[in-house]
Amino acid sequence: MRFLISGYYGFGNLGDEALLALIVSGLKTRYPLAGIDVLSAAPEVTAHEYGVEATPRMDLRAVAKSIERCDVVLSGGGGLLQNTTSLKSLLYYAGIIRSGIQAGKKTMIFAQSIGPLDYWGKQTVKRFCAGVTAATVRDERSRELLASLLPGVSVERTADPVFLYDLPEPALDLGVAGLDAGDAPLAIVAVRKTARFEEAAATIAAAVDALADRHGVRAAFVPFGGQADAEAATVVIRKCSSKPTLVSLEGLDAIASAIARATVVIGVRLHALILAARFGVPFLAVAYDPKVDALCRDLGYPLPALWSPGGRAPERGAVADATDALWARREELAADLQARTVRMRADAARNFDALARMLAP
Repeated sequence: MRFLISGYYGFGNLGDEALLALIVSGLKTRYPLAGIDVLSAAPEVTAHEYGVEATPRMDLRAVAKSIERCDVVLSGGGGLLQNTTSLKSLLYYAGIIRSGIQAGKKTMIFAQSIGPLDYWGKQTVKRFCAGVTAATVRDERSRELLASLLPGVSVERTADPVFLYDLPEPALDLGVAGLDAGDAPLAIVAVRKTARFEEAAATIAAAVDALADRHGVRAAFVPFGGQADAEAATVVIRKCSSKPTLVSLEGLDAIASAIARATVVIGVRLHALILAARFGVPFLAVAYDPKVDALCRDLGYPLPALWSPGGRAPERGAVADATDALWARREELAADLQARTVRMRADAARNFDALARMLAP
C-alpha cells in the first residue's frame, strides 16, 4: 500500500503541520508497512520531520509520477477546497484530486473544511471532484455543502485530526519562554492577518487589555504561521496599553503545551482553538473564516465570536463584557469542553475508519 498526501504542507504553518503529523501518525499506526509520500513546498524538511517520502508540490512532472506510483490519493486535511485564497489555489488542489481519479487511484477528500466557494468555485469542485471514492469533512456546514456539490458521494462529518493530539511525556519545561507554571493566570493569543485586520487588531488588543486590567491576566502571543503571524502579533501588541509579550516557541509540542498551560485563549488561528478545546481551555474566537464558526457550532460553544469581518466592530465596553463572561464562566466552559472533546476525538478517529472502509476489498 502506498499513500500520497496533498495539502498545504512545507510552508511552516503550525496548524497544517500539526494536521500532517497526526495524519501520518494515524496511517503508520494502522498501515505500518505502507509507503507515505507527501506533496510539500519543502520536501527535504518534510521527509526528515515525519519519516516519509516527499515530492516537490510544484514540480508537475514529479507530482504526476507520485500519483502514478501510489495506490491512494488523500486530499487533506485542511481548508483546501475553497477559492477565498484564489481560484488558482483551488484549481491546484482539485487538480490533484482529478488526476488521482483519472489515474484509477482510490481518491479521498480527507478531513477537510469546504468553502467558501463562489459560483466558479462550486463548478470547479463539481467537475474536478466527480468520481471521488470517499469524503470526510470536519464540520457539518462542510458536509452539507460538499454533499450538494457531489451527489452520489457519501460525505461523512468527522472532526479535525488534531483533536487526536496528546501532550508529550514528560511535560515540556516552558520556563525558558517565560511561561512557567507561576501563579498569574495566562492568556495565549494566536493571531493572523485577516480582512479588515486593523479593526480586528484593535478588538483583540482591547480584549487583552481588559483581561489584564480587570482580571490580572498576562498575555503571551504565539505565532502559528511563522514570521507573518509574528508581524501580525506585533501590530496588536502595539495597540495594547498592557504589556503582553511575543514568545518564540517552535514545534507542535511546545505550542500545544503553552495552550494547555493557559487559563484562557484568544484565537484567530483555527488550530489554536482546536488545541484549546482539546485541553479544556476556554477561549474567545475571532471568526475570520466560516470554519471558525463551524467549529464553535459543532462544539456547542456558548460564547459568541469576539469579532468577525462581516459585522460591526464591537465597542470597547462590549469587548470588556465578552472578557468578563469568559472569565466568569471559565470553569463551566472548561468542563464542557473537556466533555465534548471526548466526542470530537472519537469523530477525528473516524477519518481513518472511513479510509479503512474505502480500502476494504
